[in-house]
Amino acid sequence: MMVEIPDSHPRKHSLMSRQRIVDGLAKGILADSAMIAHGRGEAFDYLLGEKTTDSARLAIEEAARRLKRAKKPVISVNGNTVVLAGKELIRVAAVLSCPIEVNLYYRTPERVNGLLSILSSDKKDVARELKPEGFDREWVAAVESVELLGENPDAQIEGLEGPRSLCTSNGIGECDTILVPLEDGDRCEALVMSGKEVIVVDLNPLSRSSIGATVTIVDEISRAADILLKEILSDGENSGKWDNNEVIRRALSTIADSMNTI
Repeated sequence: MMVEIPDSHPRKHSLMSRQRIVDGLAKGILADSAMIAHGRGEAFDYLLGEKTTDSARLAIEEAARRLKRAKKPVISVNGNTVVLAGKELIRVAAVLSCPIEVNLYYRTPERVNGLLSILSSDKKDVARELKPEGFDREWVAAVESVELLGENPDAQIEGLEGPRSLCTSNGIGECDTILVPLEDGDRCEALVMSGKEVIVVDLNPLSRSSIGATVTIVDEISRAADILLKEILSDGENSGKWDNNEVIRRALSTIADSMNTI
């Protein structure tokens, strides 16, 4: 149950996100480790000032350019991502005309179906919203056309074993560019090795996912998704050569600077 947090509380957004994880775990749609993963990310967010940094914005801009030019983009989500940013990512998928695929480390039919049910409900809510500024197509049709995948996998991510390797051919299997919030390192590495552009959203700049991704957005997923939507709808120009290691170095510098203010 979502607790009442006054608007005046300086950490309202963070506390509400934490409560969503607690509620999702209670409903059985999240793995037991979900709270550990969220707490780890929250700790890094403290050090980043709980805001989108300049280097994260650069990465979001680059991610938007790559997603727009992709022939077959897809958004891959796990349980925490659906709970924290399901509606935000449905908006992004509607603008990109791409599917969203549930892909889990701890996969069970009950969890997959539960998360797809949440996304289906989120789609209905998003379809009732006003279309985003700059979107020139019919909003309801765009939202309703977002395909939700993952219930019936018919392909496998090359280089992985076990349930987390399962995917759908018309989603992760055939995509050329994949947005993967809160990813694990082995899967990120396998996706990159298979020739896909992998855009990761991870608050830990030193995770294997962050280091191995094509583009790393060191930011909280719901904040990043809101900005990503605006960037996709903008007319951003090609930035030229992309140096992902530089973005990671800048994120680490921001964390180091935050320690020096104490």
